[in-house]
Amino acid sequence: MNALTVVRAGALTTVQDLGRAGYAHLGVPRSGALDEPAHRLANRLAGNPVECATLETTVNGCAVRPETAVTAVVTGAPCPVRVDGRPAAWGAPVRVPAGAVLEAGPAGAGLRSYLAFAGGIAVPAVLGSRSRDLLSCLGPEPLFDGMSLPLGEPYGPPAGSAADVTLWSAPPPGGLVLPVVLGPRDDWFTPEALRTFAGPGFVVSPASNRIGLRTEGPALARAALAGSCELPSEGMPLGAVQVPPDGRPVVFLADHPTTGGYPMIGVVPEASLAVAGQAVPGASVRFVPVRV
Repeated sequence: MNALTVVRAGALTTVQDLGRAGYAHLGVPRSGALDEPAHRLANRLAGNPVECATLETTVNGCAVRPETAVTAVVTGAPCPVRVDGRPAAWGAPVRVPAGAVLEAGPAGAGLRSYLAFAGGIAVPAVLGSRSRDLLSCLGPEPLFDGMSLPLGEPYGPPAGSAADVTLWSAPPPGGLVLPVVLGPRDDWFTPEALRTFAGPGFVVSPASNRIGLRTEGPALARAALAGSCELPSEGMPLGAVQVPPDGRPVVFLADHPTTGGYPMIGVVPEASLAVAGQAVPGASVRFVPVRV
């Protein structure tokens, strides 16, 4: 079987696919690629089905060496791509010779890049997915130097250039803007807190990770009747905006807990979460409440 050897694992590089939906009742989140459009695009350009597993890097990329020649694609956060030190294309298929080192360098904007290989990363599936879940510790270990990763058989020819396709989910220059469907616990907060929630002042916290995008900024005050108690644990969907006792909202991402006892002020629609997965610490965050 074809395989990759990890030469440089990077700050945090994990195997990800579309996740393991359907196990929340067992306490297992869906997981999967945080920037799903970038993951899907990388697979399409490599000639793979979108379900194939890719590598998701964080901040400073990674480097791998294939045992046999393979076609690779790097999408997501823009970064320098090199094959044995020579510049190569980002966002397009690249042929990597046997024994050559493919390197995705530090992200020039955003946080996470995606590396797809013809045939996909063929590690064993757990509950129907090859994704690494950092909360439940399911799936393959995060990459480490010297690790070997099997590759599947190629499915078909590469799909060509992606020059006319949006390659990554870049937050807008003015900062991250996230629509939020209010409820079910928005009544736990004062009217002033709801106005604060919809106003400026929040930024992405360095404590953010695959579990959740944490914010820094003004605290959201609870209403008087809710100020001295906590909820029993209740279900938390992908995109839930939970407000812990410090009053700073947390947006639940792919590896989020499936239950929680802090009030959920609203939910960010799934289509808007890819940009949250690319938001760098210190970037401004604006919540836009909507009702349905």
